[in-house]
Amino acid sequence: MVRRQGVEVERCKSVSTIQRMIGGKWKIEILFYVALKDVRHFGQLRRCIGTISESTLSKQLKELVDDGFLERIDFGEVPPRVEYALTKRGRSFVPILVAMKEWGEKELRL
Repeated sequence: MVRRQGVEVERCKSVSTIQRMIGGKWKIEILFYVALKDVRHFGQLRRCIGTISESTLSKQLKELVDDGFLERIDFGEVPPRVEYALTKRGRSFVPILVAMKEWGEKELRL
């Protein structure tokens, strides 16, 4: 519980944890491309997003792997070939991505 101006406010632990996990500037967009557009390679993701730097994309991908949304598949080849795929947790997040996309198209008229 957090106390503000004499009133106790109960934080929603699940929402705050989810926000920490996918709250990076590009994480939801990365998940969208991997989940709904079948984009699996670093270079493809960079081209889809456009304005993201390589270091930021690397960091965000690593965090999504660490938090269990994506798995990194290294084929051990030269030159290096790596793909990203949804994990079970990532696949369970797909309906939320779809709902966000549909809500945005309806409410934001994009």
